[in-house]
Amino acid sequence: MVFLRKILFPLAFIYWIVTFIRNFLYDISIFRSHTFNIPIIAVGNLSVGGTGKTPQIEYLIRLLREYKVATLSRGYKRESKGFVLANENTSARILGDEPFQFYSKFPGVLVAVDANRRNGITELLKYSPDVILLDDAFQHRKVKAGFYILLTTYDDLFCNDFILPFGNLREPSLGKKRANMIIVTKCPSLISELTQENIKRQLNVNCPVFFSTIEYDEYMYAENEVIKIEDLKEPKLLLAGIAKPDLFFDFLGNEEDEKMVFPDHHNFSDQDIKRIKKLASNKKIITTEKDFVRLKGKFLNNQLFYLPIKSRIIENENNFNSKIKEYVGKGTRNG
Repeated sequence: MVFLRKILFPLAFIYWIVTFIRNFLYDISIFRSHTFNIPIIAVGNLSVGGTGKTPQIEYLIRLLREYKVATLSRGYKRESKGFVLANENTSARILGDEPFQFYSKFPGVLVAVDANRRNGITELLKYSPDVILLDDAFQHRKVKAGFYILLTTYDDLFCNDFILPFGNLREPSLGKKRANMIIVTKCPSLISELTQENIKRQLNVNCPVFFSTIEYDEYMYAENEVIKIEDLKEPKLLLAGIAKPDLFFDFLGNEEDEKMVFPDHHNFSDQDIKRIKKLASNKKIITTEKDFVRLKGKFLNNQLFYLPIKSRIIENENNFNSKIKEYVGKGTRNG
C-alpha cells in the first residue's frame, strides 16, 4: 500500500494544484458561493472519513434544542435522488444511514438529504428552520455557511497528512483557514495540557481549537431490549461498517469474541446477512448505531444490539457552547 501511494505521488501533485486553484477562485469570488439569511453551521473535515462528524452533529442538535433545527446531508449510498425530507415512510436506504440515525433519535428535527446543498437549503427554508446543520460540507463551496467547524482526529492530524491519492486529504491543508473553529476528535479522555498545546502548535491556526473524546453508553440497545454492558459476559459477535472501527472493538472486545469488519456505509446484502448469521450462530451481535439502522429487522430482536456514542468536549465546554449559541442567536435575531 505504501509503495502504491509513492507511485501515485505525481497524481497527488496534480490533484493538489487542481483543488488549490478551485479554492483560490472561490476565495477571490471568480467562482460564486451562495449565501442564505439563516444561521448555517457546516461540520466537515479535510481528510476522507472517520473524523467523528456524526456524533458532532448530534452534539450540536442537543446543544441547540431550544431552536428549530434542520440537518442537511448528501445521503451517501442512498437509493433515492434529489431532495428528500425524512418522514415516517423513509428508511436508511432512502436517506442514508447517518441522516436516518438523526431522524430516529431526534423527533422534531428536520432531517433532509440532497447532494445539491444549495437546492437542499432552499427546500428546507420552506419549513422555517431556525438553524441548518450541514453534514460533511467543508468542501462544498457552492454554498457559503456562516460558521465552519473543522474536525481532525487525534491520531491522524491533517497537518501530518498529504493530499489524495498519496495521502488522505481531500484538499490542501490550507483549507484550514476557512474554519471558524477546529475540534481534535477521538482524544484520550485524560489528554494533558502539554499535549494539547503541542497539537495546537502543529495545527498552526488562528481560530479556537477544542478537544473532544468519544464516550460510550453504559447500555446496549435492541429494538425491544436493553442490556447493561457489564452484564453481558458470554462471547459475542462485534460488527462494524465504519471508517475507523478500532475504538469500538477495543472498548467492547474480548479475546473470545468474533469480529466482522465491513466498509464504511456498507449496504448489507442478503449474502452478508447469511455470513453474519453463520458466524454469530446463537451469540448476541453488537454493532454501531450507524450499522444498526441498516441491519435492524434482519435478525431476531433479542440478538442484534447497538452501542450509542456521544462526543464530549474535554475542556472549555462552556466556551465552545457559548460560541455556537452566540452565532446562532445572533443569526436568528438578525433574520
